[in-house]
Amino acid sequence: MTSDSLGDSTGRTGLFGAAGPDLGPESARAVNFDTAPAMQQRARIIVLGNEKGGSGKSTVAMHLVVGLLREGLKVGTIDVDSRQATLTRYLENRAQTMERLKLPLPLPDHRLVARSKLAPSEAVADETQRFEAALGELVSNHDVVVVDTPGSDQTLSRVAHSYADTLVTPMNDSFVDLDLIAKVEPVTLKIICPSAYSAMVWDQKKVRAKRDGSSIDWLVLRNRVASVEARNKKNMTQALEALSKRFGFRQAAGLGDRVVFRELFLSGLTLLDLRERGIVTPLTMSHIAGRQEIRAILHAVGVREAPEPAAMPTAL
Repeated sequence: MTSDSLGDSTGRTGLFGAAGPDLGPESARAVNFDTAPAMQQRARIIVLGNEKGGSGKSTVAMHLVVGLLREGLKVGTIDVDSRQATLTRYLENRAQTMERLKLPLPLPDHRLVARSKLAPSEAVADETQRFEAALGELVSNHDVVVVDTPGSDQTLSRVAHSYADTLVTPMNDSFVDLDLIAKVEPVTLKIICPSAYSAMVWDQKKVRAKRDGSSIDWLVLRNRVASVEARNKKNMTQALEALSKRFGFRQAAGLGDRVVFRELFLSGLTLLDLRERGIVTPLTMSHIAGRQEIRAILHAVGVREAPEPAAMPTAL
């Protein structure tokens, strides 16, 4: 198994109804993992999934991981996007900051699982085995395992989805990103058909149910929602409400479009770290609003109480 360790840390049924989706030729991309064994699981498995880049998956994953650690939970992480390896790089940057500033920041127990170098006929089984080996190392002695997946259709992503207890799908608040879930008629906003990603999620829900009888709780996060009322915001709300009923996912507010989320990557820090001794960064109102967004995501995932609403200027 290809893995790197960074150290130890201190649903619904029927996406498309009983008959299933009308997938057409796209269904040929789906791979079933019916032979995978059910694990003796202790940890809750949270998978960050989306087949579109730039949706904020790794940023949400990192803040979710640190939030869980600061709740006192033992957290393991798996990065199956070995090409970009954004979560892995984020954690490496964090370890370097800890060393440079002598800060005892919480770290998860991390694994990076690379894609197989075997022939295509053998790669699926090889990648499945190596993901299950990494997951098996973590589930028995951690409270939560967070998995970050690539923004493309890959075997490692599909098998990771099939093990999710909670699937978190961040998406930008635009119809470009909504197309990830379903094709929508532009005038009436009626659902035409599911998109490839929704079809893949449906396939992995069936795999999970067949493997151990469990279901996948699907949570869609709306990132970069406009602060002012606009036609696009209303149309997105209408379309997502219809999709959530038909496809069986929950909705929650995600992250705002804040520069600080992009700036923190190089230091490996999150907004939840900025009050640590030795970190000289004054908290702005934008920082405070961002921290509230992270707490709200933790609540939506189900690991903490709802945050107290903060008084914020309307411009934020």
